[in-house]
Amino acid sequence: MAQKAVELEVGPHTVRISNPDRVYFPARGETKLDLVNYYLSVGDGIVNALRERPCMLHRFPSGVAGEKVHQKRVPNGAPPWLETVRVEFPRYKRHADELCVTELAHVAWAVQMSTVEFHPWNSRRADTEKPDEWRIDLDPMPDCGYDRVRRVAHVAHEILDELGAVGWPKTSGGRGLHVYVRIEPRWGFQDVRRAALAFAHEVERRAPDEVTTTWWRKDRDPRTLFVDYNQNARDHTIASAYSVRGNPEGTVSTPIRWDEIDDAEPGDFTIATVPARFAELGDLHAGIDDAVFSLDPLLEWADRDGVEKAVEEPPGD
Repeated sequence: MAQKAVELEVGPHTVRISNPDRVYFPARGETKLDLVNYYLSVGDGIVNALRERPCMLHRFPSGVAGEKVHQKRVPNGAPPWLETVRVEFPRYKRHADELCVTELAHVAWAVQMSTVEFHPWNSRRADTEKPDEWRIDLDPMPDCGYDRVRRVAHVAHEILDELGAVGWPKTSGGRGLHVYVRIEPRWGFQDVRRAALAFAHEVERRAPDEVTTTWWRKDRDPRTLFVDYNQNARDHTIASAYSVRGNPEGTVSTPIRWDEIDDAEPGDFTIATVPARFAELGDLHAGIDDAVFSLDPLLEWADRDGVEKAVEEPPGD
């Protein structure tokens, strides 16, 4: 028997949710409608994280136990009030009109289209070639415990403080941590990546037994933590703050305070727990646009270390 669709008023728009009772997260049985309601509950946070950024959608049409679809292009038939931003792929002489969130109804529409994860660019539509967000991805290798992730996060925090940069941490929704830094949109992707690599080298210098910046995965010690500077390359994206992840538990990439890192566990943050946390604390990344950092010191480190610009081609479309 076909499930009856639900219509939701989201701001000035009506969003129709088909198959609202389809189970998306088998661990606790949350449905598609539960997922929509989660995003509505953290509305200010998810819109702040995605605002005016090209956004790749990770869709799960039959729930997270089924096939995952990576979708760049907004499909034909999208409502006229949806906003997009065009990004170019010169190598392939192609382009993509990607979702560009400016209001909460855009998020609800994407969930209606079976989106679970939102993966925005680190640049905005005013100039998609000039990032305004530097992303520090603390990515544990298979045998790296979370205690090591915590220790390395504190090393990164120490270096950021020395640089005069404000870092905004969040869980990845998996086994790692992310730290975002708002930057002036003065540099292209290659320079931002160079700066990120110079920072990663400094983290590695201070924690040589715990951190690696080795490029090839097969060459890394499986007990180490990889500081993944390449997440700052063009068209590389990671799950945004407040994005749900496509796993049975419905974990959430959740902003946390620096003083929470030692006690918070990655599994603490799910679509079942984050709404109450958000209601109590609000958006912990709300002030990120007010703390803008210049990459000049890191680019000086890159010059000192002989970090060259990336020579690999950007990803395809």
